[in-house]
Amino acid sequence: MDYCLIALDLDDTLLGEDQSISERNRLALKKARQKGVHVTIATGRMFRSCLPYARELGLSDIPVIVYHGALIRTLQQEEPLYYRPLEKDLALEVINDCQEKGYHVNLYLEDRICVKEHNVYTRYYKTISSVEMEPVGELTGYLKQCRQKPAKLTVINWDGWLDDLQQYLQQKYGSRLKVMGSLPNFLEITHPEATKGQALEFLSSKLGISREQVIAFGDSYNDIDMLEYAGLGVAVGNARPEVKEVADLVTLSHGEDGVAEVIEKYVVNRL
Repeated sequence: MDYCLIALDLDDTLLGEDQSISERNRLALKKARQKGVHVTIATGRMFRSCLPYARELGLSDIPVIVYHGALIRTLQQEEPLYYRPLEKDLALEVINDCQEKGYHVNLYLEDRICVKEHNVYTRYYKTISSVEMEPVGELTGYLKQCRQKPAKLTVINWDGWLDDLQQYLQQKYGSRLKVMGSLPNFLEITHPEATKGQALEFLSSKLGISREQVIAFGDSYNDIDMLEYAGLGVAVGNARPEVKEVADLVTLSHGEDGVAEVIEKYVVNRL
């Protein structure tokens, strides 16, 4: 199969423990692009947090997928190709539910992160994203005054995978929301059409590329439908067991250049 599009999750997939792209991964992706293969990022991160990596990889000519699939846009044009934000009334209700149960919530508006106040969770988030968070007081009151709809909500808590909250939200809201884990201790809440798989399908169609011609890499629950969509869904060695189960291929871990290992074999050095 001649692959034409590579979609890359960032955290714990393309990026190493130090949040950087290794030289081997960077070189493999550069050689793939030189062969005419499109490369994109598909991340739960906000656009602003994704931008440095997109620039480092030279992805000025193809849109990137951010907010778990809620937004697809290019580096140069602010007008999105695809945008599926949460409805404001629904977001307000979910924020109330989470805060009543004592959970910290990140509210994503216009590529900004709004929080009630700074705390241990905001300090932790900054260490992994290098993005400043804006304390705005009561989130529901602030959101009511805003014209914009939120791209997503993120709940951060140290109690494992927030299973109880995830189950509660899924039972209460059903198909009105997508609720999924991403990084450990993170629960992501998005529009039901804001998933990486649906966004990748949209982008592939836009580029005239069939799903069989797509390679996608991931490690966590929010990558599952993207790996299922791709012709070659690849889980890195450090991926969650559930992700490995749906993947077509399991490669080396993110710390061992698992992305480059596959690209070199299936794209760069393919005869």
